[in-house]
Amino acid sequence: MSEQSAGPAEWLTMPDVAERLGIPVNRVHQLVRDQSLIAVRENGVLRVPADFITDEGVVKHLPGVLRLLYDARYNEAEALRWLYTPDDSLPGTPAAALRGNRATEVKRRAQALGF
Repeated sequence: MSEQSAGPAEWLTMPDVAERLGIPVNRVHQLVRDQSLIAVRENGVLRVPADFITDEGVVKHLPGVLRLLYDARYNEAEALRWLYTPDDSLPGTPAAALRGNRATEVKRRAQALGF
């Protein structure tokens, strides 16, 4: 993460995500392959920001936002950086806005990146 973005406060390993979601680890890997969940590898360990996992599952609008970012040619690291870069006009980060009631605005901004 850059100095401009704080990044996730907590990371989860794939087994941790599987446990929280109540699904097998291979299904978590499938969510990442399907671009419904973002994971980055650090020191050989694949990790997911804990912010994107709720009691109900993966944050509702995350898969759509990730698709928009990937369509705009962002890679995983760039998408994660964008999601955790503070934006005073939101306010906060897109990642925090997805968990709140500003998901539509986050999707609109992600879509604009493709143009």
